[in-house]
Amino acid sequence: MQQIFHEIQINTNGQGLYDFTKNTTNWLSKQKIVNGMLNINILHTSASLVIQENADPDVLHDLKIFFDRLAPMDNKLYRHTAEGKDDMPAHIKSALTNNQLTLSIKNNKLMLGTWQGLYLFEHRLEKHTRKLSHHLIGN
Repeated sequence: MQQIFHEIQINTNGQGLYDFTKNTTNWLSKQKIVNGMLNINILHTSASLVIQENADPDVLHDLKIFFDRLAPMDNKLYRHTAEGKDDMPAHIKSALTNNQLTLSIKNNKLMLGTWQGLYLFEHRLEKHTRKLSHHLIGN
């Protein structure tokens, strides 16, 4: 049994979904672990992680619009507004999605479906540098 830790950074340009599948699969392909589990954790509270369709960009567009309607940017609705109109809505969106993903590794490959990709879901309006921790365990 072996464990490996790795961190990647993703620079965002504001709200949206950022595909990091290749970052992860390229790193994974260089590891000696053939079968195991990969846990990916985002080290932030105003962005999240999702597994989502990677074929039709309309899916990503519609997800962003849906979450914007679900948690509107209206400071009259929230007490926590310290960092602007996107502050509390970003925390709500993050709470409704995932701060970590756990994926099986088989034959040195992520077990993802044909149309699945790994996405950082940025909930803030401004640019950010987001850190993702990868914890691989297996043999």
